[in-house]
Amino acid sequence: MPAPNEALLISGRRQRGADALPFKIVTGHGVFVMPVFSKATRLTLAMQEAEVIEDCYTKQGLTLAVQAVIAFKVGDDHESIAAAARRFQGNQGQMPTLVGRIFSGHLRSIIGSMTVESIIREQQTLADAIVDASKTEMARIGLAVDSLQISSIDDKGVGYIKALAAPHQARVNQEAKVAQAAADRESAMSEQESIRHQAEYARQTAIARAQYQAEIDQAQQTASQAGPLAAARAAQEVLAEQALVAQKNAELRQAQLIAEVIRPAEAEAERIRALARAEADATKLSAEAAAAQGRIALDQAIIDRLPEMLRAAAEGLRGANVTVLDGAEGLNSVVASLAAQGMTMLETLRSGIRTEPATTVAPITPKSAA
Repeated sequence: MPAPNEALLISGRRQRGADALPFKIVTGHGVFVMPVFSKATRLTLAMQEAEVIEDCYTKQGLTLAVQAVIAFKVGDDHESIAAAARRFQGNQGQMPTLVGRIFSGHLRSIIGSMTVESIIREQQTLADAIVDASKTEMARIGLAVDSLQISSIDDKGVGYIKALAAPHQARVNQEAKVAQAAADRESAMSEQESIRHQAEYARQTAIARAQYQAEIDQAQQTASQAGPLAAARAAQEVLAEQALVAQKNAELRQAQLIAEVIRPAEAEAERIRALARAEADATKLSAEAAAAQGRIALDQAIIDRLPEMLRAAAEGLRGANVTVLDGAEGLNSVVASLAAQGMTMLETLRSGIRTEPATTVAPITPKSAA
């Protein structure tokens, strides 16, 4: 059975048909080969490489040493395998040599029609032209080219290529110098910026360190003062408690004084005030009783003198010429008038007796008849 990159060529049996090959080609599967009657050989289908090193003349007559590498293989179709088998079945190692010779000729031919400048600038165009020019010959021998790469071009020390490159090299050098100067400037600016950053960082670090140290010093000072402060606060708390105790004692003493002195004194004063009120009330009652007794005695004296006064009034009427009109009503009116006069006299006597003793009683003058 052939490998994936091999073709099996079976010969020894007569093939039918006018175009029949002298061998049978088998790829991708196995086949039974009759011993003695048939013979099997292998043809490689793997990728191979051929190198070309050739001195070529350009259109300007300059000699260039050109080196190229060709990657090729036997074609995958049966026609290519058959063509390659006819030529290389006995000696497959001749493939790279033959390919190199074929490409050397095409390389010299194509470079001879080009200038050095175009060869240098258009190397891929040169490679494609060589491959296209060799396709017919390569197909005739059953080979296919995968790629061709120009690996080097040299003017063999003439200096033409170097001279061509000089302006570009000078420009490149100038650009390189400018770029280097810019890079140096950027580097210097970066270095200065780095120095500034480092200085700023150092400043911030120093400030932070000073702040940390200040905080540490403050914490240490606070810690060192914590004991005296705690003692002072404790003493203040003790004094506050003592003040509270003193206040409580004062309040207790005040309550005791109120209970022992003020309350008894207030009770005694209230008792004295009650006694005074009682005595005043008694005096008032005695005075009122005495006044009442005086009024009673006065009334009694007036009552005792009233008959005498009435008699005097009657005596005054006894010799008077009195005419009574209206009969009995007129008489009643006279009597009523006398009685009213008597009451008036009684009130007058009361008033006079209250102020000063009465000495004279005015006689009653009766009204004369009209």
